[in-house]
Amino acid sequence: NQNPSEGLFSLTLQNSSSNTEMANLVRRAASRLVGDCIKNRSSVYSFLDQSAAAHGRLRLLTPSFSRYTTSTRKRASSTDPLLRVIETEIGFAEQADDYDRVEETPSGFPFKMEDKPGGKTVTLTREYEGETVIVEVHMTNLVTGDKEDDEDDEDEEENEEEEHEDKPEKPKQTNVPLLVTLSKKTGPSLEFRCTAFPDRIVIKDMWVTFPDDPSKDELAYEGPSLRVLDEKLRKAFHRYIEIRGIKPSMINFLHEYMINKDSKEHLLWLKTLKNFVKS
Repeated sequence: NQNPSEGLFSLTLQNSSSNTEMANLVRRAASRLVGDCIKNRSSVYSFLDQSAAAHGRLRLLTPSFSRYTTSTRKRASSTDPLLRVIETEIGFAEQADDYDRVEETPSGFPFKMEDKPGGKTVTLTREYEGETVIVEVHMTNLVTGDKEDDEDDEDEEENEEEEHEDKPEKPKQTNVPLLVTLSKKTGPSLEFRCTAFPDRIVIKDMWVTFPDDPSKDELAYEGPSLRVLDEKLRKAFHRYIEIRGIKPSMINFLHEYMINKDSKEHLLWLKTLKNFVKS
């Protein structure tokens, strides 16, 4: 028979052994849990570090983009009003009847015409009995009825005051400025500054030039004012250039042509201006 005290001691040892094993299991589980927590915490910290770094880079990029968009908005707001006005003007110009109209050269027109887009003059050239005739046709001076616009017309007719003193005063008319150059193979050239009205051509000035020796032009005597010349001599000069093709019959064509050119150049100027402001 077993002593009761020995049984109690054996039971105590078994309980102690079970408690030890239980404690070991708890410690191992706790250790694994702590390890997992540490690993997870490292992952969390790593994720947070990466997020912070990305946020920092984004924060560095964001102000630049913001400044760019703000600058673009400011620039657009500062140019939009001007662009709208320019586009409106372009619309008006394109609706004009003469902006794309092509004037046909009249039959018998003796000159070769050179018209460069963007220029303010048209050049006419021809050969006549060994002479080279060059006519620079400038933009038409339109008469609108405004005093400021018509002041030049008063000057245009001053040269004919003596010739037409006994004739009634003519109303101011639209006119085309001309520079006529007559030259030969060698020697000096003659230049006439004229104003072409629909019914007549007025010679305002005339002078001699030396294209082969420009230094002579600086000291050359250009001649008296045309208005002080004898009336017969003035008429002879008018006849002289008329024979070479500078006559009223070509003026109506030049008037219409230069008015159309002015419309085209105005439209081209507006479009160039729009492209500059828009770019």
